[in-house]
Amino acid sequence: MNKVRIEEALAEVPLFEGTTKRHRKKVASLMEVVNFMKDHSIVRQGDEADSFYVVLEGQATVRVDDRVIATKGPGDYFGEIALLDGGVRTATVSSDTPMTMVMLARNEFERALDEDPTLARALLANLAGMFRNLDAALRQAGGSIPS
Repeated sequence: MNKVRIEEALAEVPLFEGTTKRHRKKVASLMEVVNFMKDHSIVRQGDEADSFYVVLEGQATVRVDDRVIATKGPGDYFGEIALLDGGVRTATVSSDTPMTMVMLARNEFERALDEDPTLARALLANLAGMFRNLDAALRQAGGSIPS
């Protein structure tokens, strides 16, 4: 798989979009290409979360409590919360078609953060920006993120 294609896909993920090309190259080097056949459960709600995925080819359905909430196709991603907290999966994702994705294991991600604190700082800045945007959207809808 072309690492440049993986780096470009990472640049579109909000968690990584503010990182440098060097950071994305490092993260891309840790990612593994994975393929799934049609009708495969890629991750299951409630299971231990230990990896992040970016879809390169194919389509998947995302379900929470057996309710369809989204579809994922090329350029989409899921599992970013797993990278950060290693909690349980918040949704089930199943392939609707054969799929090619890249996967980043949490332990590899943590190692990269330990080796490069500037990557950790860039990701924290991105997360802060994401929280600001979420808070602004919630305020506009009449709510807010609890302090």
